[in-house]
Amino acid sequence: MRKAILPICALLCSSLGQAGPKPTVVELFTSEGCSSCPPAEAMIGVLAQRRPDVIALAFHVDYWDDLGWRDRFEIPEATERQRRYSHSLHLATVYTPQLVVDGQRDQVGGNDAATVPVSTRGQDFQVDIAVRDDQVTVSVGAIAAGIPLSAGTSDVVLVSYLPEGVSKITRGENSGKELHEFNIVRSFRRIGTWKGDAASFSVPLKSLPGDATEVAVLVQGANEGPILGAATRTLH
Repeated sequence: MRKAILPICALLCSSLGQAGPKPTVVELFTSEGCSSCPPAEAMIGVLAQRRPDVIALAFHVDYWDDLGWRDRFEIPEATERQRRYSHSLHLATVYTPQLVVDGQRDQVGGNDAATVPVSTRGQDFQVDIAVRDDQVTVSVGAIAAGIPLSAGTSDVVLVSYLPEGVSKITRGENSGKELHEFNIVRSFRRIGTWKGDAASFSVPLKSLPGDATEVAVLVQGANEGPILGAATRTLH
C-alpha cells in the first residue's frame, strides 16, 4: 500500500426509478501501478456482479506514474475527487487501495466484499436515467413530503464507466501481471444541482467516452458530501 499526502430507446427504456431502498455506492481509488490494488479490484468485480444493492465504481488515480507504469485508465478527475474526500472526511492522507462508502466513510480496500457496509436507509426521492435522441437525460424527483433535506444543495454527478477491462503490466510494482479490472470510471462530471424539487438535466451522448457503456448518477452533498441517491443505466 502506498500513502501520499496530497495538499431508446424511449422513456420506457429508462432505468427503473429508484425511490425506496438506496443502493450503497462504493468507490475504489486504485492504480495499475499499485501492488496492493489487484485484490481490491477483484472485490469490486464481486460487488458489481453479485450485489444488485451496490453501485461499485473504480476511480484510477494518476499519482503512481512516477514508479514506471502509466495506468491506461487513469483520469485526473479521480485524483481530484480523492483529494476532496480527504478534506471532507478529515483524512491526513490519500492512499490506494482506498474505499469510500456512500461518501461518508473510508476503509482500506481488500478482497472480502462482506466487509463493505451496506446502506439500510431508504432513498427519499426518485432518480431516473433515459437515453433518447442522442441525449442522456437524468431526472431527479422531489423529496418525499415531510422529509428534511439535510444536505442542502446537492450536486448531480454523471459517471460513465466500462464494466470490465484486462491490462498486461510490463513495468512497476505489478510488472509481469495481467490485471482484471471492473467498473472502470472513464469520465466524471457535475451536470447540475438539486435542492429538493424535481429537476432534469441532459448531456449529449457523444460527449461521453466511446469505451464507456454504462452510466451512474450520484446525487451527493456539495463538496464530496454524503451520497443521498443513485441510479445506473446501460447506454447501448
